Amino acid sequence: MRMAGRVAAAIVILEDFERRRVPLKTAIADWARGARYAGAKDRAAISGLCLDVLRRRRSLSAAMEDESARAAVLAHLRLYDGLKAASIAALAAEAPHGPGPLSEVELAGLQTLSLPFPQKTATEPVSVMADFPGWLESSVERAFGASAAAELVAFAARADIDLRLNTLKTSPDKALAALETVGAAPAPFVLTAARIAAPSSDERAPSVTVIPAFNKGWVEVQDLGSQLAAAAAGEIARAQVLDFCAGGGGKTLALGSLMGGTGQLYAYDNDARRLQPLYERARRAGVRNLQIVNPATDKAALGALEGRMDVVFVDAPCTGSGTWRRHPDTKWRLTPEQLARRVEEQDQALAEASRFVKRSGRLVYVTCSFLMEENEDRLALFAGARPDFSAVRTLDWMMASGLLREGAAEALAACETPTGALRLTPLRTRTDGFFIAVMQRR
Repeated sequence: MRMAGRVAAAIVILEDFERRRVPLKTAIADWARGARYAGAKDRAAISGLCLDVLRRRRSLSAAMEDESARAAVLAHLRLYDGLKAASIAALAAEAPHGPGPLSEVELAGLQTLSLPFPQKTATEPVSVMADFPGWLESSVERAFGASAAAELVAFAARADIDLRLNTLKTSPDKALAALETVGAAPAPFVLTAARIAAPSSDERAPSVTVIPAFNKGWVEVQDLGSQLAAAAAGEIARAQVLDFCAGGGGKTLALGSLMGGTGQLYAYDNDARRLQPLYERARRAGVRNLQIVNPATDKAALGALEGRMDVVFVDAPCTGSGTWRRHPDTKWRLTPEQLARRVEEQDQALAEASRFVKRSGRLVYVTCSFLMEENEDRLALFAGARPDFSAVRTLDWMMASGLLREGAAEALAACETPTGALRLTPLRTRTDGFFIAVMQRR
């Protein structure tokens, strides 16, 4: 496909997404079924353009003073792909596959656009300037205060590709050497982390999952913030550890590596389907001290763990607001009703998971959300119901894990909340948004 056809396809897909509010992948798949002529490179380019537009959907519309998907795509081509207005006009008018000739208003709007946006956008609400749903303005400002605009603008950038180097299979140096072909370099904060810089809009991300190092179990794709969350478990060699909301097992595997094959690691999720990938992932990663507790068949086994765990890790269900860099479509699909459901699930997860923490054991609470409604508010409610649990400084336990680089603790201290938890963000740590807190049972 020529570029004109890709642009036209992106507009059609975004119009469908906004009409139905389905996941973007669904809208792209539905379009692709009627566009058999589109090859893999075409679909990747179209998907990338759609994601880039959704990252900045509201500010692009404000710049064009036009709420349509077409206007947002045209503004993105001008501002972030660097095309001149005349080039966009020629592309749009290209027959038969272009999106259609520009109107005089569209051409005039494009001719005036430049970065930064014209001064008039400074009067727009912060949700328009920083590209997030308007109903979340009070929540965003509550979490970030005067830094709200800068923090949320950072959530509109493309994300790096972070990797965890699996010390159960090889040394970090050897794993890093094997990643030279995909351009990986040591990541900040964590000794066993590597990073591939975010590709530009006209580049394809390297396919890490097909390289020998991945197939050998030497590396896992995992955001650096997620790796820091696992490190909050602290020194857990020879410990009894329960990953209570294990899902596909990314943090389970990180905990297993931290345990070094000692102690006993349990993985549980109330949805057995989410646990299925973990069986093969654990085998490839060499995690041999893992017992997967299936909710359908192992209820007695789960009950036997009550009051016995040194650490219970709760990667709670959440809105995923911290992953907006990677999944920008989800921020436009999020509703107040969905947030309310996640809050209920978080309260339930905390109440249930706490039963397994032994006296003087720890509960690690993690979300990939920056919203205080899902974080501080949940822990405050939990602490009111369970006075035998108290907050302890998360950074102390991260340092005890032995995974932090020199100087990492001082840098991460800037992310601390008043209760000693950590709120990581793309602006502060160049990670996904994470909230990480440790509660200790007296």
